[in-house]
This record gives sequence, structure tokens and C-alpha cells, in this order.
Amino acid sequence: MPKPGDKVRIKSTKGEFTGVLMPRPELLSDDVIVIKIKNGYNVGFDKKHVKKVELVEESKPSKPKPVEEVKHNPELPTVAILSTGGTISSRIDYTTGAVYADYSAKDFVAMCPELSDFANIKARKILSVMSEDVLPKDWLKMAKEIKKELAGCDGVVLTHGTDTLHFTSSALSFLLENLGKPVVVTGAQRSIDRGSSDAFMNLVCSVAAASKIKVGKVFACLHGTISDDFCLLINGVNVRKMHTSRRDTFRPINSAAFARVFPDGRIDVLSKDVFRGQEKRLSVAGLDVNVRLVYAYPGMPNKLDLKDVHGVVIAATALGHVPTANGFSLVPEIKKAVKKGIPVIITSQTLYGSTHPFVYSNLRKLSMDAKAIFVKDMLPEVAYTKLMYVLAKTKDLNKIKELMQKDLRGEISEREVPCDFMV
Repeated sequence: MPKPGDKVRIKSTKGEFTGVLMPRPELLSDDVIVIKIKNGYNVGFDKKHVKKVELVEESKPSKPKPVEEVKHNPELPTVAILSTGGTISSRIDYTTGAVYADYSAKDFVAMCPELSDFANIKARKILSVMSEDVLPKDWLKMAKEIKKELAGCDGVVLTHGTDTLHFTSSALSFLLENLGKPVVVTGAQRSIDRGSSDAFMNLVCSVAAASKIKVGKVFACLHGTISDDFCLLINGVNVRKMHTSRRDTFRPINSAAFARVFPDGRIDVLSKDVFRGQEKRLSVAGLDVNVRLVYAYPGMPNKLDLKDVHGVVIAATALGHVPTANGFSLVPEIKKAVKKGIPVIITSQTLYGSTHPFVYSNLRKLSMDAKAIFVKDMLPEVAYTKLMYVLAKTKDLNKIKELMQKDLRGEISEREVPCDFMV
């Protein structure tokens, strides 16, 4: 009887299929057989449609080759790769048929030796978590580990799951104060044991950027097109995941990309901001995690859950609207929050374009009467992480307003540039 891992041929009423027999996932019934076919996808068969299962080849257990240390090249800069998990660090889980965070940072170097063409690589794992499970406390840990590595490196690459990568790149942008070297956050839409994986090019381009870009900023670096043309290097507070599965899902919002990075190491800088950050003493700031991100929508309750909350960010509609009439007005609740010393920040769920506190009378109600804080074209997720950062520094509403409306890391545009829309 074939066992999981064996290569089998299944003859069914729908045809003949060959692949690796997978253990039955817990979520499926006993009447289902699953194999992994040549293209890497799993195919399930109802046993009542299966005529025969033939053993083609027994599985042979193999020991992984030990990862060799790379010799130091004194002529190259040094880049640290810190692995946190996510799809870029995932392989097939043969217990469930899914993917799980498993590869360590050193494994990346062994599988992608061209990294050593650009830099001496230091690599280690600091977390092993899928990005949907990342918490604010993990951002603090990442920031502290990055600070530790930057003491002896020219740049850091952080591998991360893509689902919340833009939250992390934003949080790190604020947490790492007086940053004088590049920090590049990267990930992958497809796991590294799939032929169509984008992981290797994303990693190569990220290391190239971290070794060559002389700017003290946090960036995201991932595919710029669906092909393997180049990666976009984007300011960590201007980036967002815009598609569930495309390889070029990460796009710059309300801003142009900083640079195009090619897999051969060439860098086409698109920004004039090419100076190295001021060399001060790098420090890691704090976070007040008691912040809520609320989505405005028609018919939403006119109550905000303010229990144990120190700040609220509202992803409002268009220029910054929330319900203000028909018994669903949110204005009294915002007034109540502000009276309690809880700042309410207004962003736009359109993502592109700027909020405005005075264009319409309802906006004036929010900004002038309810004292909500409008933050121009700052993205909702960025406002969420920035407010955590600001609240860790002060609880004074006037100071909070001043800092939230001040451009600290490039999160607020000086002016709107038409060519930056939908790039």
C-alpha cells in the first residue's frame, strides 16, 4: 500500500494523474485522496471516483546538506538577513498539504549563492511566524534586532510574510530613530519550493539595495512587474499590498518608488533623496498598542468601543467623511473620545489623494467641532502605526496633533503629483 511521500499513479473516472501521495489533511474526510502533481499544486480525489492507485516509486528519506559558512570578502559591504517567517520562509507541510514557515535565514544563502556577489552575508532567524499573526510586540523585537545588527553591518534585509508587510515596514520606519543605514523589508507571494516563486529575485534585489543604497530609511523591495524584470524599492510608509496573489502586488501610494533594482545588482534611482541619513545614535522608540483602526461604512454603528483605548484611526470615505446624520452620526462619539483625551485620526480609505478638513460642512463638523485630526494623504495603516509611536511619546492632544500632522518619515506628501496615481 503506498504511503505518504511515495510517487503514485491514480486512475479515476476523470482521467489518470501522477504525483506524490500526501497525508490526508485534517480538514478533509477519510474519503479523499490528495496528491501533489508536477506543477506543485495539490489535487484531491473522492475515493468513489478512484479506480486504482498504483505505486510508481517509493519515497527515499534524504538528509539535508549542511549549510556552509561563506568566506568573508573584505572588499564587499556586509548585509544581515533577518528571517521572521511568512511565505518567503515557507515550504510544503506534508502533514496538512499547506505551507509553513520553516527555512532559516542561512538556508536562503545556501539556496541563493549569488547573494555573496553583492555583500558578505550574516544571517539568522529572529521569528518564525506568518504575517497575519504578527503583533506590535513583534515589531519592537524586529526593531531591536535590526539595531543590534546595524552596529556591524552596512544594511539589513528583513524577510517577512506579505499579508501585513506594509504594516511592519511602516512601524519600523517610526521605531528606528536616527536611522543612518538602509533597512529593506522583503517577502514572497509564492513559497520558495515552487518553480514560480518570486522569493529569490526579491531577496537578491533586497540584498543589492541594502548593500548599495546610502540612505537611512526603511524600504520595501519586491517585484515591480509580474515577470522577473526588476523590483521596486519603496519607502516603507508609502507602500501597500494591492492584490491578493500577483507578484507585483506591492505598489507605491501617493508617491513614486525610490528606485528600480535589477537582479544583476543594477539600481535605477528614481528619487533625489539619495543622501545617507544623519549619523546619530540609533535608538528604538516605544509603542502604545492601545490603538484601534476603524473602517467607516454606510449603516455603521454610531458608537466607538473606547474601553482601554488610547487612540482611534478612522479610515473614512473620500475626503474624510463619516456618517453625520439620520441617527447614525459619529460626531458625538468622536467628541466624547476627544473629551476623554483620546485622539481620533481621520484618513481616507480611497488610499490615493488627501483628506481635507474644510471642503464640506460635514468635514468642518469633524475637524472644528469634534476636533478630529486630519492627516492629509497618510495611509490608514501608516496612521495606525504612527499613532502608536506618537502615543508612546506623549498623551497631550495638542502635541499629538502636531506630530501626527508633521511629516516625519515621508508619510505625508508635500503636494499631489498626478503621475503617482496607480503606478
